[in-house]
Amino acid sequence: MISVNDFKTGLTVEVDGDIFTVLDFQHVKPGKGAAFVRSKLKNLRNGNTVERTFRAGETIGRAIIENRGVQYLYASGQEHVFMDNQTYDQFTLDAQQLEWELNFLKENMTVNIVSYQGEILGINLPTSVELKVVETEPGVKGNTAQGATKNAKLETGHSVQVPLFINEGDVLLIDTREGKYVSRA
Repeated sequence: MISVNDFKTGLTVEVDGDIFTVLDFQHVKPGKGAAFVRSKLKNLRNGNTVERTFRAGETIGRAIIENRGVQYLYASGQEHVFMDNQTYDQFTLDAQQLEWELNFLKENMTVNIVSYQGEILGINLPTSVELKVVETEPGVKGNTAQGATKNAKLETGHSVQVPLFINEGDVLLIDTREGKYVSRA
């Protein structure tokens, strides 16, 4: 058990039978009435974000999340096959569990699997990944005061805004948290 007064960003807790990670929290001490903690929590099972208010000093269950290194092998229809790097066991995850992550996953890529008491909740990608540009319009100079961008399609099918000097075949560094262009690799 953990007190809500000890909330930290990134902490995983169990509330009403679901597993949440703390995205944001604020201790509020009104002039009249008891203090409370206003928090923003992300459900790790379905990805929904909720705002919850707890009384100061209230205790809730702490969820111990396990992270293991796994390798993404291949896609088979709506199923995606991974292999545990330590035990070499293979398991599948449904495409619905990996909606955002599929924009950055390449075969043979190493990622971390997030699990709670044997239940797989999802995967954690590296902060940035290298992806190849497969389709982009040629950059046209002129009529640009500053920072002109164009659309580029990556090898995973994800589209991202890039500077005009990027061409097809270039390998780019992409931020997986926001899905944005960082630099050339």
